[in-house]
Amino acid sequence: MRKYLGEMGLIITAIIWGSGFVASAMSLDHYTPYQILAGRFFIGTIILSLLFNKKLKNIKKSTMIKGAVLGIILYAAFALQTVGLIYTTPSKNAFLTAVNVVIVPFIGFLLYKRKIDMFELVGAVTALVGVAVLSLKLSSEINIGDLLTLCCAVGFAFHIFYTARFVKDEDAVLITIVQMVTAAVISWIVVLLRGETSFTLGSEGLLPLLYLGIFSTTIAFLLQTVAQKFITETKAAIILSTESLWGMAFSVVILSEIMTLKMIIGAALILGAIILSETKFSFWKKKRVEEMV
Repeated sequence: MRKYLGEMGLIITAIIWGSGFVASAMSLDHYTPYQILAGRFFIGTIILSLLFNKKLKNIKKSTMIKGAVLGIILYAAFALQTVGLIYTTPSKNAFLTAVNVVIVPFIGFLLYKRKIDMFELVGAVTALVGVAVLSLKLSSEINIGDLLTLCCAVGFAFHIFYTARFVKDEDAVLITIVQMVTAAVISWIVVLLRGETSFTLGSEGLLPLLYLGIFSTTIAFLLQTVAQKFITETKAAIILSTESLWGMAFSVVILSEIMTLKMIIGAALILGAIILSETKFSFWKKKRVEEMV
């Protein structure tokens, strides 16, 4: 039951992050990318600290260290993605970010000699192909933006991997709060250093920023951290890759984008990847055994 609750939590997280594409696009009309990062992490820190202030009294040194590590990785990944987007196209940025789904299983193999589950690996590759079909426009050009985005994918892969590793021995809520605080502090230092201290308070910009802070940051990262207690990091990466699928769906519904055959094929591949990693064709094996009997 915990496994299924974990999967449901990650699916909800992916849905929220998918909707965040629309909110981010609206926010960028009023704030710089670094202001958006500072705003969303600050909102996340305030909300989580207020809701769980009693738990903070029992925080351990190990929780603070692990949460700080996750916060640094998280901000670095977002910053690389943001800067990368300046030099490359949104479609390549989305695809290269999703490369993290393939990187995750190799982190465990290379650093901890952990055996790679071939079904999950094939599922990860299938999900990546689905994201490519969904978002990538054919182009052979590689620029600095692509390389920065690829580094961002490595960052997100390490974040997913170490979230699963750290949360096994730590309180999920407390470690989420610490990583939010860490990312918020770094975000505001960057904003101050860049001199981007002028924030508009108009509702057109503030409302989507609040959405990013409340839903895409506070709720989504708390759900991700709690859910990863009960699910492998590779499967978590595959489920979270559906973010692009949900982003497409919200763009069609809210921004009136036209649904294409390419979108449908990409969505089918991503869903197929989840089914493969989840079932490992156990239903097919069961059927073969019954036929043999």
